[in-house]
Amino acid sequence: MRLPRLKPSFAILPALLLRSFMLSAQSIELTNPILNGFYPDPSVIRVGTDYYLVNSTFSYFPGIPVFHSKDLKNWQQIGNVISRPSQMNFLGDRMTRGLFAPAIEYHNGTYYVTCTLIDHKGNFVVTAKNPAGPWSDPIFLPEVKGIDPSLYFEGSKAYVIYNSDPPNNKPLYDGHRSIKMIELDPVKLQTVGEARILVNGGVDLSKKPVWIEGPHLMKRGDWYYLYAAEGGTSVNHTEVVFRSKAPLGPFVPYEKNPILSQRELPKDRKDPITSAGHAQFVDGPDGKTYAIFLAVRPYEGNFYNTGRETFIVPVEWKDEWPVTVPGPNGVQYSYPAKFPEVKQKDALPQSGNFSYTLTFEKQLDPALLFMRTVDSTNFSLSKAKGLTLKLKPETVAELGNPAFIGKRQQHLYGSAETELTFAAKSENETAGLVVFQDEKHFYYLCKSVEGGKPVVQLLKSTTDAKKSELLAQAPLKTAAGKVQLRINADGDTYSFRFSEDGKNYTLLKDKVDTRFLSTQVAGGFIGCLYGMYGTSAGQPTTNTASFKWLKYAGNDPMYKK
Repeated sequence: MRLPRLKPSFAILPALLLRSFMLSAQSIELTNPILNGFYPDPSVIRVGTDYYLVNSTFSYFPGIPVFHSKDLKNWQQIGNVISRPSQMNFLGDRMTRGLFAPAIEYHNGTYYVTCTLIDHKGNFVVTAKNPAGPWSDPIFLPEVKGIDPSLYFEGSKAYVIYNSDPPNNKPLYDGHRSIKMIELDPVKLQTVGEARILVNGGVDLSKKPVWIEGPHLMKRGDWYYLYAAEGGTSVNHTEVVFRSKAPLGPFVPYEKNPILSQRELPKDRKDPITSAGHAQFVDGPDGKTYAIFLAVRPYEGNFYNTGRETFIVPVEWKDEWPVTVPGPNGVQYSYPAKFPEVKQKDALPQSGNFSYTLTFEKQLDPALLFMRTVDSTNFSLSKAKGLTLKLKPETVAELGNPAFIGKRQQHLYGSAETELTFAAKSENETAGLVVFQDEKHFYYLCKSVEGGKPVVQLLKSTTDAKKSELLAQAPLKTAAGKVQLRINADGDTYSFRFSEDGKNYTLLKDKVDTRFLSTQVAGGFIGCLYGMYGTSAGQPTTNTASFKWLKYAGNDPMYKK
């Protein structure tokens, strides 16, 4: 049977050309940070048209959030790597210890995350077939002695690249480190052979470079590129790059290093972005290279409460070297790109100014954090009451697992608010909203009793875990009534309010110094959380506290231009 010859239809060509033109003309505005708040040490991969990103969580649980995106702008948390107490917990550790600098990789249908459990067993690897989880139990790598491990695959071989001690474990100066590599059996997940030093000290050992860390290895064309942070994760933080014709080196530094730095910029510039480094390169939907990295947004000097955040900047290849192109006056708050935006369904906003309300009817949002582990028997969810916490004797000033569930402070200016139902049975029982930096740096807006009468109090932590400083107190009309609690962040100050009718708010105290909760004062590597919290302060109790919802809003001025 002879089929009829089909004539080409040229009528569809204009439509195809128009669609092609429209796609090419589409643009997106990448807003920095792409993840506001305490999302440090980012690592990112591209798998097909999907992007996956992980961050450090230190001693918070669950550990290592996993984000998904299609456009490098809109990110949705799809899971956590350390989601089961049977994988690990951080009991007894300060909040700024725990999990340091994860790295994510993909190879032959399997996702890998490497990370450091500081102060304990050190470096480990976990795997998953689905980046949303579940992830395997950790396999520790005792031969990988250092921090910040990442993986590189080539053919049937795998390698671990990491920060380690200098040659012969004999530092020439404070902060002298090295980058090492060791082969890894990708099936058994065991190291093979001896580690080899790829970089000693940093770009120029004669200048005593400090804290070469967060290394990644990639291949492009005929070159292998080794890039890492240098200068320490504060105002001198930078990113530097080396290259070689072989994966084991020798690696030669770029003569125009660093390839990313904010340290040379005027300190008095408006809305500064500082401490940029710890980057990883990724190809965007447009085929161009981008760097995902950490930086901070101080409200003055080096004071910031939002922790180290996740940023993006374009990268250009110059003479076969990757160089970031942040633009005039350093990293910008936004960059245009020529590819379409793909929004994530039901995703919480993560960049720019935003507001939302979390309710607690069926499940907790994966971004909410516990301290050190999760005790699923200690809380319940319902449409009627929201989140109900059983008060525990443990407090946030100690190193256990208190009755605390928190979300990150993601803006310099903004608010967190909750509706609390709670009746204290004694003066040692409190429940409310805490803004928490670490065990010795927090403010606590809570309901309690004094002299048998209900009160709302504002407490400030002290160096003594058993004592708090009372900053303000006000009487409440009823012991069992609902109360709304609100904390406002206003750059360098917090203010604390309460309401008994849900409409009219009373100022309990304003102009409370936020710098007390800054990393500059507290030290460490974490950012602030707003936490729903209740404690009986060392005494056993059967009392509970219920939080109907948690409202969050951010209003940073740099996004209003």
